[in-house]
Amino acid sequence: MQIEYIGAFQTFLGVLARFWPVWLAMAIVLVASFNFRKHLGLYGQLFDSGVGIAGVSICFFWLFTAIFAAKVAPFDPLSQIPIMKDALPGAIEPASKQVYLFGGDKLARDVFSRMVYGSQIVLIIAPAATAFALMVGITLGLPAGYYGGRIDSFLSFLANLVLAFPVILLFYLLVTPGIMDTPIPYAMAGVFFLFPIIFFSTLFYTRFKGRPERIYLLLGLTLLIGGWVYAGLVFNADPFGIIHIDPNQLNIFVAVVFASSPGVFRIVRGLTMDIKTRDYVAAAQTRGETPWYIMLWEILPNARGPLIVDACLRIGYTTILLGTLGYFGLGLAPESPDWGTAIKDASRLLRSFIHPALPPTIALMSFVLGLNLLADALREQSMKD
Repeated sequence: MQIEYIGAFQTFLGVLARFWPVWLAMAIVLVASFNFRKHLGLYGQLFDSGVGIAGVSICFFWLFTAIFAAKVAPFDPLSQIPIMKDALPGAIEPASKQVYLFGGDKLARDVFSRMVYGSQIVLIIAPAATAFALMVGITLGLPAGYYGGRIDSFLSFLANLVLAFPVILLFYLLVTPGIMDTPIPYAMAGVFFLFPIIFFSTLFYTRFKGRPERIYLLLGLTLLIGGWVYAGLVFNADPFGIIHIDPNQLNIFVAVVFASSPGVFRIVRGLTMDIKTRDYVAAAQTRGETPWYIMLWEILPNARGPLIVDACLRIGYTTILLGTLGYFGLGLAPESPDWGTAIKDASRLLRSFIHPALPPTIALMSFVLGLNLLADALREQSMKD
């Protein structure tokens, strides 16, 4: 059966048309954000510069692509149609008359659909792993910088011990398939996933300990929601079946948190050592505030600028790392549509077919570029603050 093709311009228009839910969502959010930017704090200030607008726009594009992936992608990312093997961009699938906009790969899967669904994996793992790394780094970095002494020496020694280990070798050891047969990933996940519960419980307790009607409600919700998420992620025991993480994603998640936490720890520790000498901290100490209140409600809010910038850069770094692991066939399943695996599969046939490698490569590059632009704009605004 002969494959029919549409022209390059029609293919380009077809790509733009498939993203219509993304364009609509971006238009609504960006227009609303721009009009109300004066009331949106640091986020609203991003719209005062071209770099900030560009960074926000690129990040929103991939965020909404991940959200509307089922609507944007014309095919299932794992479906194979033999006749479409290595089909060029613009090929029309004979049965459904749908177009392989970016062509087909060596296993006859739609490259465009796999690129779209690959954004879901990146947008789930990278920000979530970075958030957990921030929780661990902040929870340990604050007391290390505030108290100093033996606490600082012990925690800094542990952080330096992890940072001294070669990163590539560390990730290779933590994401190799055989490690899932051991209790190591689950034990590490059990420890790391406790930190958000500890952080928010301490945060609410120090703020509302004198107001029983608020503290009991907030602590109860924290323990309930935190325990629910903890049971689903660590033990795969969510009674509602909502919270779940695949084993091959769990080890990547744990590896990212383990490797990123020491860097966050050092940043928080350094910021805390600087901020604790400020007058408003001395005023809080004079009022008789507890050390954890001062750390969480006086020091941490004033360290938010550098931490937000670091979080954006760290998400980009994690995205590149996921692509690297996928390229080497580590962590995620071989059939996964993540961008790194797609680049690996396409790289083996670059001399014959280059089109399967370009979309995931450009997607990975553009998302990291958006995060870097966002980080640059946030850095400028934090310096003004």
